[in-house]
Amino acid sequence: MTLETSIEFIKGIGSERAKLIKNVMGISIVEDFLNFYPIRYLDKSKIFTVSILQESNIEVQLKGKITALQEIQTGKIKRLSAKFNDHTGSMDLVWFQYSKWLKEQIPLNKEVFIFGKINAFNSQFSMPHPEIEAEENKEAETRLKPIYPSSEKLSKRGLTQKFFQNVLKNICKEIPNLIQENLPEYMIRHYQFLSRQHTFLNIHFPKNQQYFEKADYRLKFEESFFFQLGFGLKKAHHKAKSQGNSFPIVGDYFTNFYENHLPFELTNAQKRVLKEIRLDMKKPIQMNRLLQGDVGSGKTMVALLTMLIALDNGFQSCLMAPTEILAQQHYAGIKDLLKDTEIKVNILTGSVKASARKIIHEELENGELSILIGTHAVLEDKVKFKNLGLAIIDEQHRFGVAQRAKLWAKNKIPPHILVMTATPIPRTLAMSFYSDLDVSVIDEMPVGRKPIITAHRREKDRAYVYNFCHEEIRKGRQIYFVYPLIEESETLDYKNLMEGLESVMDNFSNYNVTMLHGKMKADEKDAAMNYFASGKSQIMVATTVIEVGVNVPNASVMVIESSERFGLSQLHQLRGRVGRGGEQSYCILMTSDKLTADSRTRIKTMTETNDGFKISEVDMQLRGPGDILGTQQSGVVDFKRLDLVNDSAIIKNTKSLVEKILETDPLLAKTEHQIIKNYYLLYYKGKNKWSKIS
Repeated sequence: MTLETSIEFIKGIGSERAKLIKNVMGISIVEDFLNFYPIRYLDKSKIFTVSILQESNIEVQLKGKITALQEIQTGKIKRLSAKFNDHTGSMDLVWFQYSKWLKEQIPLNKEVFIFGKINAFNSQFSMPHPEIEAEENKEAETRLKPIYPSSEKLSKRGLTQKFFQNVLKNICKEIPNLIQENLPEYMIRHYQFLSRQHTFLNIHFPKNQQYFEKADYRLKFEESFFFQLGFGLKKAHHKAKSQGNSFPIVGDYFTNFYENHLPFELTNAQKRVLKEIRLDMKKPIQMNRLLQGDVGSGKTMVALLTMLIALDNGFQSCLMAPTEILAQQHYAGIKDLLKDTEIKVNILTGSVKASARKIIHEELENGELSILIGTHAVLEDKVKFKNLGLAIIDEQHRFGVAQRAKLWAKNKIPPHILVMTATPIPRTLAMSFYSDLDVSVIDEMPVGRKPIITAHRREKDRAYVYNFCHEEIRKGRQIYFVYPLIEESETLDYKNLMEGLESVMDNFSNYNVTMLHGKMKADEKDAAMNYFASGKSQIMVATTVIEVGVNVPNASVMVIESSERFGLSQLHQLRGRVGRGGEQSYCILMTSDKLTADSRTRIKTMTETNDGFKISEVDMQLRGPGDILGTQQSGVVDFKRLDLVNDSAIIKNTKSLVEKILETDPLLAKTEHQIIKNYYLLYYKGKNKWSKIS
């Protein structure tokens, strides 16, 4: 037997069963079975008695006798029922589907062990479909018994837990020939790991709880370590091999803007991040940096200053945003900042007319246009630059890997890449998924920004909330009312929004109200936005379309209706739309009276903190990592044991360990690292396991 042996040759399987297992479980070779880990374990060394049974739905083992077996018919349905007695009491056993053969196999009035899940009804316990073992056949079970993932399709065809346990027992006998060590001796000693062979033995058939924990820890460590190693090697290779344009000069464009046109003093965090970017771009290596910052922390200013450095070195820049509204916003903001300079900026989105496009294409190719802002339209083959030196991508996880590669191809020497995200990514995720990017974080807000006050109110407080809004409007402020999208139905969404609009118009009849929703055409959306931004309307009723992008410094209150229907990061993004001016701003989370536990956690988190990083950590605990990374990335890494939410200590540990190793031995050439290198080449390079990561 080798790791590559097909499972049909394992004792007890054969070609028919192998086909079924492969279809249902995706297991086709011996190695797949070794990595097919139990979902939990049963401790069959414990024996319960009827009198101490308390809760239902737990699995227990009892010892006693089965008596009074009878068939009961209700209508067309037959079931088999029996009494089970031990020295403390009795309970019912029941079989809903059974054959004549099963009925004849049940040992009556003999000492047996029964095992199964307990159900409770009217404080009477019963056990459906128990496993029965005669006392003389029972092995003394000291080990924990593995329970494997299964499906009805398999158990109906006789592939029960017992079947999987036997298959794995047979494979585990071969472990000495199948499993080789993959970590150096010094690491095993330092972390007091079980050997790799003992690890696999104790994950399938743990001697006891302590051995299971050791095996589990080692497998998690390995997954994280080799994952980080892959990223570490990729980063080292990138730094050694990937050519970039060096930007040695900080010249007139940058200095003139910095000294004469900067509207506010940069925060220390912005200065620090700018310095990191500046050092990257000096080198003749392509920069690959992730810029994280909370809503309103001033990422756009950092992006603009970076573009001015590119310009000082004779290169063009482009900034790509995921939606038209956001691209428009960046364009308006940057154009406004550069209005007293000679620098030419333009915007390219799907709705730009052909005649205007033609001019943009020409000016990009002859180098007249220095900065292009746009959506996916920038990726079209027709869009050619004279010399693109910097590409900035806003909201990274909305762009797939292939789309980013298209941007690289826009220049002979690929442009420097700066990825910006306003959804703070939990640190554990950043450590795992963006290990191939250098990460910069803007972790302070611009001076003079007051933290937004967030309050939770229920339906019964609505009159109070409306009064508060009236007061704010009297002070000259503007207000957002945001309604959730209920995915199931566009008509329902629209109905909800319309009812909301009516209610707002009734209660604020002497004010101008505008509406914004996803079904409006692009120019209608822009018109509505501009009308609100210009101050002609005091209230905007909108769906989550406004989550990205709208910047109205005078809007000081956001009322989020049915806020329990929103995810945490969405609530945080929405809240970031107010508080953009110098005035105190408020976010009011309206909910119904009944909330689920998760909704309560989300609302509580929002009212307690404005820190996007803390919020993202809670979000990850509630939703899991896949959702947070967005559709492009969810399920990217198929970790079998490692849990990105709960194992952050292991991730941190392996990350710094990998950094240390690669610092002193970047090619893994030392004798003690040969074992890591060989395993990595075979499993991660050779089997192409994780190469699909950005």
